[in-house]
Amino acid sequence: MQARPLKSYEWVSLELHDRITTGDLKPGDKLPSVVDLATQYNVGRSTIREALSALKAKGLLDIRQGGGTFVLAPPETQDETPAREDWLDRADSLLQLLEVRKVLETGCAALAAKHRSAEDLAAMQATLAQMEQRLGDESFGEQADVQLHEQIARATGNPMLIELMKSLSQRLHESMRDTRSLWFYAEQHSARRLLEEHGGIIDAIQQQDAGEAASLMDAHLSKVEQVLREKTGGHS
Repeated sequence: MQARPLKSYEWVSLELHDRITTGDLKPGDKLPSVVDLATQYNVGRSTIREALSALKAKGLLDIRQGGGTFVLAPPETQDETPAREDWLDRADSLLQLLEVRKVLETGCAALAAKHRSAEDLAAMQATLAQMEQRLGDESFGEQADVQLHEQIARATGNPMLIELMKSLSQRLHESMRDTRSLWFYAEQHSARRLLEEHGGIIDAIQQQDAGEAASLMDAHLSKVEQVLREKTGGHS
């Protein structure tokens, strides 16, 4: 059965959990305020509160009403959270998919820059415009993200590349929430920054700059791969 994507508070909880267990955050350290953490992780305050509550339940935090949140010494026996198990269960699959995407999509971006038609450009720009109009709607953003990458493949004009991307379509849809969440952690920026990054790739395709299009696509996917490897301790 496909492991469920992690929720935003689970990502934040895992990040803070890692910082505590690796010693980056030490017993007695006071965490930044909820407001500051929300800004740092680019999430809502309610997401931060859920993450802190989850860590408190595991005995890792002491939340003092009106006094702040402090790190506690990890219990001697610490079971992994279900979220962590879900994550590690599919780490290999995500890394393998990213490796395939880097090989395939950097080439697609370069060829799209060489062969894109006016209709191809119009389709990609329409998707970008929709993504901007519905910025913050992550469900739509995930679907539009997949669609944009498929449109880049179609712009190559190569039927075999188009079929290869179609064959990956289901896997892309299944992994896009994780991919986008990892990107947000890599950049520590908002959905608008992700939109701008996609826009840069499309601009390079419009300008028929194959080298730049491939380079931007590689950088886009490499950020996600790097964070994924860091969060799994090089697990592959």
